[in-house]
Amino acid sequence: MDVQLTLTFLILGATIFAFVTNKIRADLVAIVSLLAFVITDILTPAEALSGFSNSVVLMIAGLFVVGAGILRTGLAGMAGQLLLKWSGNSELKLFVLLLIIVGSVGAFMSNTGTVALMMPIVVSIAISMKVSPSKFLLPLSYVASLSGLMTLIASPTNLIVSQLLVDRGYNKLGFFEITPIGIVGMIAGITYLVLVRNILLPKEQNRTQTNEGYKLSPKKIIKQYDLNNRLFKISVPEESPIIETSLAELKLPAKYMLCMMKIHRKSQEGINLLPMTYQEMAGPTSVIHAKDELYVQGEEEDISRFVEDYHLEMQGLVEGEADELVSKHLGIAEVLLTPNSSFINETVSSLGFREKYNLNIIGINRKGGYKLQDMISHKLKFGDAILVQGAWDEILLLARETQDVVVVGQPKEHASVAAATGKAGLAGIIMLFMIILMAFEIFPAVISVMIGAVLMILTGCLRNMEDAYSNMNFESIVLVAAMLPMATALEKTGGMAILSDGIINALGDFGPYGVLIGVYILTAVFGQFISNTATAVLFAPIAMSAAIAMNVSPTTFMIAVAVAASMAFATPIASPTNALVMTAGGYKFMDFVRIGIPLQIVMFIVMMIAIPFFFPF
Repeated sequence: MDVQLTLTFLILGATIFAFVTNKIRADLVAIVSLLAFVITDILTPAEALSGFSNSVVLMIAGLFVVGAGILRTGLAGMAGQLLLKWSGNSELKLFVLLLIIVGSVGAFMSNTGTVALMMPIVVSIAISMKVSPSKFLLPLSYVASLSGLMTLIASPTNLIVSQLLVDRGYNKLGFFEITPIGIVGMIAGITYLVLVRNILLPKEQNRTQTNEGYKLSPKKIIKQYDLNNRLFKISVPEESPIIETSLAELKLPAKYMLCMMKIHRKSQEGINLLPMTYQEMAGPTSVIHAKDELYVQGEEEDISRFVEDYHLEMQGLVEGEADELVSKHLGIAEVLLTPNSSFINETVSSLGFREKYNLNIIGINRKGGYKLQDMISHKLKFGDAILVQGAWDEILLLARETQDVVVVGQPKEHASVAAATGKAGLAGIIMLFMIILMAFEIFPAVISVMIGAVLMILTGCLRNMEDAYSNMNFESIVLVAAMLPMATALEKTGGMAILSDGIINALGDFGPYGVLIGVYILTAVFGQFISNTATAVLFAPIAMSAAIAMNVSPTTFMIAVAVAASMAFATPIASPTNALVMTAGGYKFMDFVRIGIPLQIVMFIVMMIAIPFFFPF
């Protein structure tokens, strides 16, 4: 056997072993495998790195951004609540309904796109039901793969075999010609998953993402500190003596035990055809203007003294305090003092916190006791938690650049959610627009996804580019990109041809049906380790040659290749969708083997009956 061929199989075997043992991160294993092919001169550097420019990889990155927009705006949660309503709190009904929706959506767009779009919805549903998302995510991936058999455009494998038929002078596949196979496969797959969902699927909550990071959301902090009924809106009439006075001069905390949270002010810029206002975080240098609306926090009697002294107009208690304290630009967060913090034994007034960090201290939590009044003379101690309010950017800066405190929770996440609040409908329109572009093939799929991702950022469904990048799962992206060139290595060294010729020669005596079985098995086996697209490209010509040699319908064999290449269930590298859910669901390599191999066997039996029935030899 050729040296390079031997090395290829050794690298492939070592890669599979590393995946199975799960001792090293999957993306690192894939990169090491890629480097091994280059070092052994099996692949050139350009061939090895080609996966990183592959449209599938770029599409996955873009879909992470689209999925994040769906999650951030609350669209995922809304869709989840709608599904929960339809299912009537029946987990079985929800499970089946979810898979049917995935199969229907996947009929008109790529399985990768389907999973990336549905994943935030599934996770949102699971968390709201207090069920591990791992119970849903792997079935989501499997049904998305099966949905590739529903229409011609649902999977690249269908387009590949259809084009090969045309190139060889046969009729191309119709848009719905493969649909009967897809329906049969969908019914069989969903039935299997329903039967095994409580037996094979992992249930441990600690193996997947939870809602732990959201426990200290701004709204929960407001409730925890009992801040409700403490925020008042005050308007500034033109005759008030407070006009043109800075907050530093007013000394509200010292004189009135009040805290100015923010100021609403009418815009004076441009030609205002509609009344426009903007809000600013109240700081020491903020100057009060006529007709300003001041949001002040404190006890009602102290507020009344302030209003009376400066001839202001009380507008009343603000309802929905959480909505007023948390917005696209402003937020709140709880911070803990570190053991060596310079804040320890200092009073709030001596810290100059507002001047240094441009943030307000609006509450102190000491051993579960909350102090909201007379804080300026209060000495801080180790273990104290301080509630701060101000611009999200300032809170994030505090989290990064000071050793004195640790910001609790995920202010970056909360800032992004706050920025996207109220844009669920817009995110839904963008998602629908992207699906239409993909379904009608107006642009290549990767371009349609990129358009969707860019629109999510430009419309504010995601806060900024940093938010977009932070939501990309680079482990999945690198894993897929690094594994794609493996098909090139197998093809260059002749490994694929040796295996395929051996099986066809061995089964040729059993007639067309025997060769069909051999083609299906070989395609399905290699489809567990290389992309379905690469598998179809490599095996479709082999199947075509076999059909022509036996003088039978090539369409039957082309359908078998397309179907088998889509049955990528037994390994996490078998399909980009499996790689997507692997990290999100906390799955191990053996989960795919344990759940996927029985499904492979079920689908093999079903398809060996269905394919010759719908597409006779």
